[in-house]
Amino acid sequence: MINPALYLIPVPLGDTAISAVLPDHNHDIVVAIKHFIVENIRSARRFLKKVDKTIDIDTLTFYELNEHTEQKDIGNYLDALAQGEPMGVISEAGCPGVADPGAMVVEMAHRKNLKVVPLSGPSSIIMAVMASGFNGQNFAFNGYLPAKPAERNSKIKQLESRIYKESQSQIFIEAPYRNTKMIQSLLASCRGDTMLCIASGITTEVEWIKTKSIAQWKKEKIPEIDKIPTIFILYR
Repeated sequence: MINPALYLIPVPLGDTAISAVLPDHNHDIVVAIKHFIVENIRSARRFLKKVDKTIDIDTLTFYELNEHTEQKDIGNYLDALAQGEPMGVISEAGCPGVADPGAMVVEMAHRKNLKVVPLSGPSSIIMAVMASGFNGQNFAFNGYLPAKPAERNSKIKQLESRIYKESQSQIFIEAPYRNTKMIQSLLASCRGDTMLCIASGITTEVEWIKTKSIAQWKKEKIPEIDKIPTIFILYR
């Protein structure tokens, strides 16, 4: 038995073993939950089976919450919790509520005065900051930058300005299939002495983390990371 709450359940990237990144405590919580709010039902089912093969998926209830879900459509998602049953939130990968639509249902839980419990698990954002060598006391996560090249380049210049004015590390992400375009934009938009950390596939078998100046990156072959979740960080 666990206390009724909305449990925010981290999900490893790729095929990383559950035991390598999530504490046993998470397992005990997950197996006790029967109602899950998930970004993708198929991915959530696969994750739950990795947590414990004995979980009977057919006895679980799933509520889908993704970029296509509107706030007005989630009004009854927390009914089970309001009636005293624990619920879980599962992102496609990573931490629920961080660059993730799960934040909508967490906000609703607070409005309804329902308990919210974040579970321990790796955050690629924080791990990238740890490994970058950049300012870990003053940093900003900017999520996804604009997809259109001109708007993306303009945003990059804004972020670069902040690193010099505020000594603030600037963190952002991109859809993996656009990682190469992001790197090209960074090389074209930033000063040569601006520092760039590329942290790719954190916690997975293909984990790759490098920090270099833009001038140094221009001398390198662009890394082949177009299918790998990646964190980008700029600093002075």
